[in-house]
Amino acid sequence: MIRWLKRIAIIVGCIIVASVLAGITYEQIMRWRVAKLFPTAGKLVDVGGYRMQIDCRGSGSPTVVFEAGFDALGSLSWSLVHEAIAQRTRACAYSRAGLVWSERRLEKFAPDRLAQELHLLLARAGEHAPFVMVGHSLGGPYIMTFTRLYPQEVAGLVFVDASHPDQMQRMTEAVGKPLSGDDGELKIADALSWTGITRVLAERNAEPGVPARAKAIQDAYMSHSVAALVDEQSGIASTLVAAGQLRELGDRPLVVLTALKPFDEVTLKAMQLTAAQGLEIQRVWVQLHDDQASWSRRSRSQTVTDSSHYIQFDRPDVVIQAVKDVVDQVQ
Repeated sequence: MIRWLKRIAIIVGCIIVASVLAGITYEQIMRWRVAKLFPTAGKLVDVGGYRMQIDCRGSGSPTVVFEAGFDALGSLSWSLVHEAIAQRTRACAYSRAGLVWSERRLEKFAPDRLAQELHLLLARAGEHAPFVMVGHSLGGPYIMTFTRLYPQEVAGLVFVDASHPDQMQRMTEAVGKPLSGDDGELKIADALSWTGITRVLAERNAEPGVPARAKAIQDAYMSHSVAALVDEQSGIASTLVAAGQLRELGDRPLVVLTALKPFDEVTLKAMQLTAAQGLEIQRVWVQLHDDQASWSRRSRSQTVTDSSHYIQFDRPDVVIQAVKDVVDQVQ
């Protein structure tokens, strides 16, 4: 009996090893294929031992710089607005280090370093100030840190349903519990990225509103991007603190866009909120965005009641007009 159990254990072990080896082989083959199927949009620029992707189009001044939120889309987050802005002025979208086509940074994540990284990327790509910074979600705090470090180069800003430095505390007070996400799933996905499992799960995950090509590229590079997502998620608190050091934009033109489409049942369940708590979250969100609008003497705010968090996908026309408004004021 014991002999049979040993044989069964050996067979099971061999199956597990074979499966892992097959997954590793699949992942390596797919990474090679993905590079052929979805080559770099724009170009890769060396920023000191690693290269970052940047896609700049159009001509003119100011130069619009798009900063994505906390996701694996990188420059693809602006797929539906980038070209329209490039027809008016110079427009650059990029992928932060480790996301999509960009290589991973050598140093540990830090908000100021991320801004310095972007500044160096723009300089080495041959792009020049003045800049109009456009930030979605967590990209809002990112562009505020950039503005704090390079105030003479930022001429205007657009917040696209952007995060606020005080949102963690305010949201916790509103619903009686913290809403910060658990990074456990991302860490598991990162640990398994070399087995091919992360790639397969990403492809099966439905993301309503994301353009088909953008999602296909995001999914194709997910096993590469997930490590950077882990780094950024672990740094969200420090990112908000760093952004909160600047809350005065003077007379720079500023547009604040706020998504106010009611949360559906799926979203409420994912956030573990009741319908009443969802309404309270949105009430606080409006207050936070009203505060953001007060940071500039030349600001306007706009609520978008038929859009989810990704206004640039649900209502790209609203984002395009907001950016054009700021560009016109700067010009």
